[in-house]
Amino acid sequence: MKKLFIIAFAATVFASCNKDLSGLNVDVKRPTVVPSYALFTNAERNFADYIITSDVNTNVFRLITQQWTQTTYTDESNYNIYTRTIPDNTWTSLYRDVLKDAEEAKTVIPTDVTDAGQQKNEIAICDILQVHAYYILVNTFGNIPYSQALKDSIYFPNFDDAQTVYMDLLSRLDADIAALDPNAESFGDADIVYNGDVNLWLKYANSLKLKMGILIADVDPEKAKSIVEAAASNVFTSGSDNAMFYYYAASPNTNPVWADIVQSQRTDFVAANTFIDLLNSLNDPRRPLYFTKDPNSNYSGGIPGKGNSYGAFSHFTDKVIAPDAPAPLLTYSEVEFALAEAAARGMNVGGTAEEHYNKAITASIEEWGGTATEASNYIAQPDVNYATAPGDWRQKIGTQLYIALYNRGFEAWTAIRRLDYPELQEPLNAVSDFPVRFTYPVDEQNINTANYDQAAQAIGGDDVTTKLFWDKN
Repeated sequence: MKKLFIIAFAATVFASCNKDLSGLNVDVKRPTVVPSYALFTNAERNFADYIITSDVNTNVFRLITQQWTQTTYTDESNYNIYTRTIPDNTWTSLYRDVLKDAEEAKTVIPTDVTDAGQQKNEIAICDILQVHAYYILVNTFGNIPYSQALKDSIYFPNFDDAQTVYMDLLSRLDADIAALDPNAESFGDADIVYNGDVNLWLKYANSLKLKMGILIADVDPEKAKSIVEAAASNVFTSGSDNAMFYYYAASPNTNPVWADIVQSQRTDFVAANTFIDLLNSLNDPRRPLYFTKDPNSNYSGGIPGKGNSYGAFSHFTDKVIAPDAPAPLLTYSEVEFALAEAAARGMNVGGTAEEHYNKAITASIEEWGGTATEASNYIAQPDVNYATAPGDWRQKIGTQLYIALYNRGFEAWTAIRRLDYPELQEPLNAVSDFPVRFTYPVDEQNINTANYDQAAQAIGGDDVTTKLFWDKN
């Protein structure tokens, strides 16, 4: 036994003496080759984190749309997006942490995956995620780096025309839809949203196409009609189709809102009176699903832009701040509101505007844990019922869409910019009019100056009040 041990030890020493020691310089925690599925999961996670976070260094849309307001620090509620370089952080989060990871995954997939059908599915799914990320960028800034973006050899990319980018994104989405094959595999459990279900990714892509089509209805109604009608029969049909990123109850894979508010023990936010007063006026059944009651057993909100008392107003329920609360990327209720608007505009999507409006409200209430009976009673109210609610279809749909998009600040911001409802109050110390875009990042202004100057001039000025190409009302 001892002899065998000595021989084995000697052999080990000999092997060690002849081994290439250059491997000792390899940092195993920083691999030079990363599996495609890991890159995709990371892109998916970063995208969800960006959409759902309440970190005022990045995502301030709940404050801009007056779903929430602030207590001590009021800059963002007063439309100040410059103090914390919010545009820079938005830019970095999407370009570096989502688009670049998804692009690298697309590059590595042909090496990692041997089955041709699975390759096509995974590349198409990565591209759908990229289209959604670019959708947010172009609808936040306007003209953006696109044709020269994500290329390591180009340090100072040109800015492409926003409308041109948007049309190309729609073309990419069509190509992705055509490439997806439900009979082939995809990412499996590396896909946190759909667990690799290609049929659901097809619905996601068509639902995103529907949303993108309706966005341009005021600037190009015929093109919008063609896009919307082509997508309408293949979109989400129930809440079970919702694109949700699922977090865990334990760190480090928790919902960022829990980390921002609960884990950090912050008292920076309360409900805004703009939003909660609207819910109160309609006796909305989602109030106890969205908010807690204040010390007087009422639902109340603070004044946007004012230093509000944290203890005096309604706070957020566990459905919003639980560590494992999922992040919605795209939902059935949102799809039904888009179909309602399409029908109101005279597009052929099957069903009437009122039918889709009712489905949308019902879906929203049920998504948050309410009941079909609560939804039916709510819709029967004169101020909610499509036939009797105040205003034209823009006001009816815009008001209810705003309510349904609670905790989804970017989409609520986009809905207000498109439909101009509901009307928001002016914050107490607003530094500008209601922002309809973000200014370009400071880094782009200082480093990519020539291309920045061209982009700023092309869109009509790098101001928060410069309207994007589709914002015609």
